[in-house]
Amino acid sequence: MAKNRSELVAEVAEKAGTSQAAVNGVLDALFQVFEASVAQGEKITIPGWMAIERTDRAARTGRNPQTGETIQIPAGHGVKLTAGSKLKAAVSNKK
Repeated sequence: MAKNRSELVAEVAEKAGTSQAAVNGVLDALFQVFEASVAQGEKITIPGWMAIERTDRAARTGRNPQTGETIQIPAGHGVKLTAGSKLKAAVSNKK
């Protein structure tokens, strides 16, 4: 079971009693804020639900699986999403 964006927008609009266009606009704005904040290295925390933060990856040595050649993988960044207590409780059916 997976829910795509349009299904999520429709369900939120129905529960909130608002239009799908309004919900879609809010989601766009939310994701823009997430993107800008995480890109700057800020941690976003929604207590009980989730935390999103940028992680640093050190440079490392890797290996090309086809040739076996050693390659240098440069340092970079990743994104870490941590589930909060309410989300974890919902998954384990505790309320």
